[in-house]
Amino acid sequence: MSGPVFLLATRSAGKLRELREIFAEFGVRVTDVSSLCIPESPAEEQLERYETFEENALAKARYFFDISGGLPTFGDDSGMCVDVLDGEPGVYSKRWSGRADLDPDALDVANNAKLVARMAAAGVSSGKKFTDSARYVCVAAFKDASAEAIRRGEIEGRVLENPRGKGGFGYDPYFEAPDLGGTFAESNIENTARNSHRSRAFRALLTALRAQGRI
Repeated sequence: MSGPVFLLATRSAGKLRELREIFAEFGVRVTDVSSLCIPESPAEEQLERYETFEENALAKARYFFDISGGLPTFGDDSGMCVDVLDGEPGVYSKRWSGRADLDPDALDVANNAKLVARMAAAGVSSGKKFTDSARYVCVAAFKDASAEAIRRGEIEGRVLENPRGKGGFGYDPYFEAPDLGGTFAESNIENTARNSHRSRAFRALLTALRAQGRI
């Protein structure tokens, strides 16, 4: 694979596994912030301070474009929105539990515990499945020296009362999506890279950028 290199503005190993599959299909060379040895900073911790996925995704793309010295950059923000919880956790999905002191795996456990408790408190439990609908949302953003672009992707599903599957990260064991044929944690990387909310957002963005001759 030849051509310019683009930066994926994430430190999430789970996201990187999925995104690399997608970018490889488009023949686009990518690197990531850890590979470039970009250190974490207090400024980075404040990037997801906005109220919309779109603003957060663009904030990431802009920040890492600048800090990388102008490397064309892809950023994203994603999360789960549950109807009966009035769209929560939404843009706060990663930090919903308020436990900033936890490592990523322990943070996932805390966030999922809050999800199950909130769903039960809302009175929507029905056997092993909650009856209310939910969706995973992703907004993918691109920033280079000349312009910015965003695209949104969603996948519909429902929240499970009991987790299924050993893969994925975040809320994946609790989110069942018909388009995946099970939970995100039960899906293999190829299936997820074809059908997920991130797949839909990034494929739409990459298709648009290719049509414009920007990748």
